[in-house]
Amino acid sequence: MLTVLRVHLPSDIPIVGCELTPYVLLRRPDKTVTTDDVPESAPLDGHFLRYKWYRIQSDRKVAICSVHPSEQATLQCLGCVKAKIPLAKSYHCSPKCFSDAWQHHRVLHERAASAVNQNGNEEEEIFGRFNSTGSGVLNTTSSQANPSLANGTAPLYPAAVTQRNGGETWIEVGCFKTYTPSADDIGHVLKLECVVVDADSKLPVGHPSTFQTSRVIPAPSPTPRRLIPVGGVDVSGHLDIDVRLSSAGTFTVLSYNILCDAYATSDLYSYCPSWALSWTYRRQNLLREIVGYRADIVCLQEVQSDHFEEFFAPELDKHGYQALFKRKTAEVFGGNINTIDGCATFFRRDRFSHVKKYEVEFNKAAQSLTDAVVPNSQKKAALGRLIKDNIALIVVLEAKFSNQGIDNPGKRQLVCVANTHVNVQQDLKDVKLWQVHTLLKGLEKIAASADIPMLVCGDFSSIPGSAPHALLAMGKVDAMHSDLAVDPFGILRPLTKLNHQLPLVSAYSSFARIGVGLGLEQQRRRMDASTNEPLFTNCTRDFIGTHDYIFYSADSLTVESLLELLDEDSLRKDTALPSPEWSSDHIALLAEFRCKPRTRR
Repeated sequence: MLTVLRVHLPSDIPIVGCELTPYVLLRRPDKTVTTDDVPESAPLDGHFLRYKWYRIQSDRKVAICSVHPSEQATLQCLGCVKAKIPLAKSYHCSPKCFSDAWQHHRVLHERAASAVNQNGNEEEEIFGRFNSTGSGVLNTTSSQANPSLANGTAPLYPAAVTQRNGGETWIEVGCFKTYTPSADDIGHVLKLECVVVDADSKLPVGHPSTFQTSRVIPAPSPTPRRLIPVGGVDVSGHLDIDVRLSSAGTFTVLSYNILCDAYATSDLYSYCPSWALSWTYRRQNLLREIVGYRADIVCLQEVQSDHFEEFFAPELDKHGYQALFKRKTAEVFGGNINTIDGCATFFRRDRFSHVKKYEVEFNKAAQSLTDAVVPNSQKKAALGRLIKDNIALIVVLEAKFSNQGIDNPGKRQLVCVANTHVNVQQDLKDVKLWQVHTLLKGLEKIAASADIPMLVCGDFSSIPGSAPHALLAMGKVDAMHSDLAVDPFGILRPLTKLNHQLPLVSAYSSFARIGVGLGLEQQRRRMDASTNEPLFTNCTRDFIGTHDYIFYSADSLTVESLLELLDEDSLRKDTALPSPEWSSDHIALLAEFRCKPRTRR
């Protein structure tokens, strides 16, 4: 007979919208121990497993801290209540929590005041001031009191259905192995019951095994990022993502390093709560974010192979995307081949069709290079330096939408999209530059064979002003560039070869070059004036800077709008990325392009 040895969940804090799948350890009739499921449709030795999920409700009403969602709230900001700010944002777990969060929390008050209150004196009366001593407009409760009530306001969560004796009530909410918490579960503990059932009698055999979770917390909801027009077409300074979809002849491209699960360790990101770092949480949060941008073309880096097959490809297929993937090569990688990461490119089937796919393996290019230019005595050492498993995925797509103003409407509108992740090791400056140069030379060949706009997206692991960035943005590298001092095997020689003829421009440089308006001024403050690139796209505790870019061929494309950049202070409230709100250590970049009218050749 089957025996349940142990039941637990990989993350002990359940989040709304995040699937919960228990780890169930079984002993089979042949005495082997396994984690395989035994459903009713395929009983084993006349038995199967039955699952039941319950929501445990009591007569205590619970509110959750808006800053630390795994903690119960003990105080509430009355300023939020009076300003009719969503109650969920008004709760804090301690006075210190509120004090630490005040710099960012007060922004909610300021926004509410500017929207509904033009009287400065009244604003002061409602919101008061918060100083270093911890004074403020608060409703404080003890752990025995009801923390979700303030001045008669409704509780954050509905009153629980309770037994007459004040005990617990179990409400069955699921009967499958996997359960996804809903808004009704917020603030409540979930209980999983797993029992062996006789397939004939349908009666339980033995005692059920149970597991209780922590209280369910709401999924963190970051403020949506807006599209900012850069061509002066909208004086309001922003553009709703849904509105731009109706713009004929334009398309959007998203580039995003999503942080491979294998790299998302608590050692590297100890400041991120373990539940927010778990893949079961991050994958749902990333999916919501990616789908929310509604990009026509999506370029993702650090996509784990098994996650592409089992999650991203099928999930994005539901939203109308076709998927292409190139896994990194595995000459250096020593782990499970299914967990090695790579680059994934998705495109909307209703907007584009697939024409051709090119795969660039830098390891193969390294072999050819060393055979041609490196002396035999140095070949092994040179290959050891160059072979790093990095790749690039190049996709040629044909647009299904019309291009306004096109001179020769009978001609196909093609777009070439390169998606890459350059080697991350900062001491290998020669390898980074060589990989970028190799990719660009491949793209030059494609450009020479067709009248086709180019998009070069990815994580280039190189800051603005570095040699790889200069090669991309300027078409060449100055012979005196400091990065060129690192070239132990002469792979960058002669320096005159470090050039390309593609008219590439960084999409985000448009914030510094074009237009006026409130939205653009705010974005300019998030740009580096010396490089015309974002101040950062990668923000960890130990590093903040720009590694991610979207380059485009300026002779055939124009930038219509850009996804707004994030403010460092707003991210630093959670120390750095990743955080409960943002599930990667990088931020997504998105640009809207329009194809320029083409002349006949």
